[in-house]
Amino acid sequence: MGERAEPELRPTPVLLQGQDYFVRAPDTPLDFQERMYQAGLVEEEPGDPVPCVVVLSRATDMEMNDLSLALAEHDIRMVRIDADRCLDLPLTVYADTPLIEFQRWLLRPVLIWRRHFDMTAVPVDPATVYGSYVREQWQAVGDWLTTRDDWGQVNTRRSREGLDRLTQLQGAASVGLRVPRTAVTTMPGRSRPGGAQCIVKTAGHHMLEPEPGALRGLFPQPLDVRRTGGEAREPAPVLVQQFLDADEELRVFVVGGRAIGFRVHKLDPAQLWVDPESVVVEPVDVPEELTEPLLRLCERWQLDVAGFDVLRVAGEWVFLEVNVNCDWRWFEQRADSKDVSGAVHDWVRSRYDELAESATVGEWGSW
Repeated sequence: MGERAEPELRPTPVLLQGQDYFVRAPDTPLDFQERMYQAGLVEEEPGDPVPCVVVLSRATDMEMNDLSLALAEHDIRMVRIDADRCLDLPLTVYADTPLIEFQRWLLRPVLIWRRHFDMTAVPVDPATVYGSYVREQWQAVGDWLTTRDDWGQVNTRRSREGLDRLTQLQGAASVGLRVPRTAVTTMPGRSRPGGAQCIVKTAGHHMLEPEPGALRGLFPQPLDVRRTGGEAREPAPVLVQQFLDADEELRVFVVGGRAIGFRVHKLDPAQLWVDPESVVVEPVDVPEELTEPLLRLCERWQLDVAGFDVLRVAGEWVFLEVNVNCDWRWFEQRADSKDVSGAVHDWVRSRYDELAESATVGEWGSW
């Protein structure tokens, strides 16, 4: 056999150039209910399966840590299946009845919320047969858990997985919102939709996790023809988007039909991640002319909790994107507000009560 040829040297993709953002995501559990139950500090009585809220996420999901404490105050059980802590988890899910055995407890899921349950966070090497197998199994089971129709869901799987950025732009335009002109290309140096200045964005997640727990940012960058070149090709398509000089930028959280807004002051698109302490956030009332189309989008996309990024350009609202797995605590901390947390906790508790009350005494007794 001949010698193996040296791999071809390829230029660094544009979104990996100049990106020095790196963060370690610890897998230390901080969930209040999990700690209390594992320590045996909660009195448990034998009997029927305990109704509960199930969250599929990862250990660093602080929004869900807050939710766990808020639900505990109302005697609502919540359990976590975290992608970065799922290996060797004692779990049995019954296919013919809406029950699960989770560790040593028999539970009846009432409401399920899938957030940051990404397979890249599972602590295995995907390049091995073992790692590939583990990821494939958890992906399949996670998908099944979040599409079953015998318990409620926060946001549907279709809304999470079908809402890529291009689908979002089409949907926003259909309800009358302006959207930036956008091209999808492997040759960003040749694309200037809208002319003049442009921004290069990822078509996928803002974070890469090539190693479980090690996240690197893929944040928007100004289009620099010195880097991209007219004919230079990317190894995968990117979004090239018209840059708009905005009068203001808003992050609008929609929770169960309620719109909660924050005005964001930053110098460039990546500043939110690379220099968050310099970003100024303040609460703001969301005008009716913006609330109405955002609520229509939530209804169309079956979203119960979501975060929208919008700009106001020359008096006109421009849709940028919607984040289904939106994290709100950072915005609240910067703006000294708890409005979103309060709305989410109230909505989850209300939805849980609605679903739990729909089960008759006879049904509970048959489980």
